Amino acid sequence: AMADPSSFASPACCLTRHLHLRCRADFGARALRGTVGLTVRAEREALRCLVLDTRDVQVFKVTVNGQDAQFAFGEKHSFKGTPLEITFPNELRRGQEAIVEISFESSPQSSALQWFTPEQTSGKKHPFLFSQCQATHCRAIFPCQDTPAVKLTYYAEISVPQELVALMSANRDGEAPDPEDSAHKIYRFSQNVPIPCYLFALVIGALESRKIGPRTLVWAEKELVDKSAYEFSEAEAMLKTAEDLAGPYVWGQYDLLVLPPSFPYGGMENPCLTFVTPTLLAGDQSLSNVIAHEISHSWTGNLVTNKTWEHFWLNEGHTVYLERRIGGRLFGEQFRHFQALGGWRELQNTINTLGDKNPVTNLVINLDEVDPDVAYSSVPYEKGFALLFYLEQLLGGPDIFIGFLKAYVLQFAYKSIVTEDWKKFLYSYFKDKVDILDKVDWNSWFHAPGMPPVKPTYDMTLSNACVALSQRWIQAKESDLGSFSSADLKEMSSHQLIEFLALLLLEAPLPLSHVQRMQEVYDFNAINNSEIRFRWLRLCIRSKWEEAIPLALKMATDQGRMKFTRPLFRDLYSFDKSRDLAVKTFLEHRASMHPVTSMLVGKDLKQDQ
Repeated sequence: AMADPSSFASPACCLTRHLHLRCRADFGARALRGTVGLTVRAEREALRCLVLDTRDVQVFKVTVNGQDAQFAFGEKHSFKGTPLEITFPNELRRGQEAIVEISFESSPQSSALQWFTPEQTSGKKHPFLFSQCQATHCRAIFPCQDTPAVKLTYYAEISVPQELVALMSANRDGEAPDPEDSAHKIYRFSQNVPIPCYLFALVIGALESRKIGPRTLVWAEKELVDKSAYEFSEAEAMLKTAEDLAGPYVWGQYDLLVLPPSFPYGGMENPCLTFVTPTLLAGDQSLSNVIAHEISHSWTGNLVTNKTWEHFWLNEGHTVYLERRIGGRLFGEQFRHFQALGGWRELQNTINTLGDKNPVTNLVINLDEVDPDVAYSSVPYEKGFALLFYLEQLLGGPDIFIGFLKAYVLQFAYKSIVTEDWKKFLYSYFKDKVDILDKVDWNSWFHAPGMPPVKPTYDMTLSNACVALSQRWIQAKESDLGSFSSADLKEMSSHQLIEFLALLLLEAPLPLSHVQRMQEVYDFNAINNSEIRFRWLRLCIRSKWEEAIPLALKMATDQGRMKFTRPLFRDLYSFDKSRDLAVKTFLEHRASMHPVTSMLVGKDLKQDQ
């Protein structure tokens, strides 16, 4: 078995099968404390010890089948954390199970958790907590085998202040008063589909819900719940389409949770309860492709899982492929091609930023002594998608390729796999087309940095208008600026506006006079769609428009989605007129930022201690 370079656990010796969590949330101390019971199975004879991942977690006591067990922490690693070695009182035979119960407390600095004071929430009355475990942060809540190679079921009992609601990546299993604390109540949860630890998730806050489909509630603070219910009302149509494309939905409930603005990602595919950023609330459902993406993970990622984070493209490439197939069903094949081409340009943009010799731009990466959070980029998403889109075109089109994807999910459901497993299955499924598959430059696709060796073909119908308008601006001289007017945009969708700006960002910065004229005729400053605003403000800063500095700083700090916050801070840092202010603003906000975001922006701004 290939070892996971991001974990200390040895699943070849011992496997966690089930986890029983009992804990209480202490908002004063910013800690989760309680017990985690791991049902483990020996995978070899005469097993004497178990090594678990931890990061900044206190451990008070360990028992094995009720008997006290010795435990010791190993040496602390800069980002992997500290291995916890537990010695069994009696050795286990191969196949024998034991219950390892660990009494623990998380740190207020846990990289998995963000704690909010009431003032930091929309409602301003109650505190709030959320977790984000992907990729390697579950170990910063409680000791576990924190590798996607291991899948387990879980049951949880969470004690929280009685005016708050707790939700998890599981089905809700009731609530009751806490017998030990009359000011608390206990929420219970059950996840009966085996999942990797990175899909463990918890949120606690003053949350309300609205039913938007037969298996879907939207949860948010009161201030956002109605807006969210409207924004995501297509969820059931997307779920049905996904089931038609990929097979039955096995998770029961599909709820959505809108988090505070500091949530670091667009969405997180926590089973039964997708977490999303409020930056999706454009008011017109136009950013709902993120919902299609998280829904798709219910098959690719959550059922079929990458065995290590080096094969992350298996999760993300297939999920982007399914997300765009759903978009194609709902909005037409030309729209799917438009989104696909936008993805290719996003990949170009990422590789321009990272450098085309950078090993993190490989599809399959090496994570020996590399922090997965630092390596994270759009590459596994968009290079992964490009490979699948290229194969679709090579092997006979969308209807033929979806047959492969469905069979792939069926073949590897409930398992964790590597790229070689995927490739072998591709060859066996298309055994009549091996001659075609052998012409693919697999080595370059998987193991070479930079752009892929081949570019798929894209229908240009919806892209042409974006290309034409961006070219007009790129080629315009000062004397041509009068030829632009608000009428230029009247036939363009918000998706096309995003693409128009993205195309300009791939080019050399426009002259300052051009972006000033663009604001005069298009009034982009008045647009609140986060994807448009983000690209517009980057364009302004790159063209050295000083009036945009406060707007860019405001967007970088009002929300914390890393896709927006990191490039905005990087551009502000690169502009001599805003560098010092960018650093000063970051240092002022650092304490209230999400821990992973603050670490990565700190690196970008050379402020990491």
